[in-house]
Amino acid sequence: MSNTLPDLPYAYDALEPFISRQIMELHHKKHHQTYVNAMNAAEAAYAKAATPKERIALQAALKFNGGGHINHSLFWKNMAPPASEKKGNGGVLKDGPLKTAIESAFGTFDNFKKEFNTTTAAIQGSGWGWLFRVGQGLNPSTKRLEIVTTANQDPLLTHVPIIGVDVWEHAFYLQYLNVKADYLNAIWSVINFEEAEKRFLEGNGASKL
Repeated sequence: MSNTLPDLPYAYDALEPFISRQIMELHHKKHHQTYVNAMNAAEAAYAKAATPKERIALQAALKFNGGGHINHSLFWKNMAPPASEKKGNGGVLKDGPLKTAIESAFGTFDNFKKEFNTTTAAIQGSGWGWLFRVGQGLNPSTKRLEIVTTANQDPLLTHVPIIGVDVWEHAFYLQYLNVKADYLNAIWSVINFEEAEKRFLEGNGASKL
């Protein structure tokens, strides 16, 4: 079955002023669509491959484009129109299991954001910053949170991603130019913490689109 570009759960201008309509349209319609198209082409070629050598040669394309599709599909859901602009619930971390886990792991919410931004800003080249969950089961007290980065479009395969932030230049350059730190500071105003908490509370370890 072919992979398809998911619809955004909000309008292209819904994240303004923190992420511009222009960025969102290019990022979703062009960049994500390119990963979907290339993933479908790689899967079709893999299905027709007749030798192990041919299948091995396709692994890089499958990983890169498949990761791009997985990561971006999560990224769109991980954002919401900003509450600060009276548009939605973006940027609001309410009392609950996720906030408790963040404070347990990092001391305070502000400390968490500072550590996440510092770690993610240090990525050389392109990649993603992740808050991910360690631990399985339905009991929130058995789960803890950690921060990690991945290069290029590498997805998290062995942990549950809670929040993912794209730090490829196409995610911010048209608005923030080369000042990645400003983009990382701004994006917290549109993070959908309700969605993040749902992911935190999931009882299985599968990464869902």
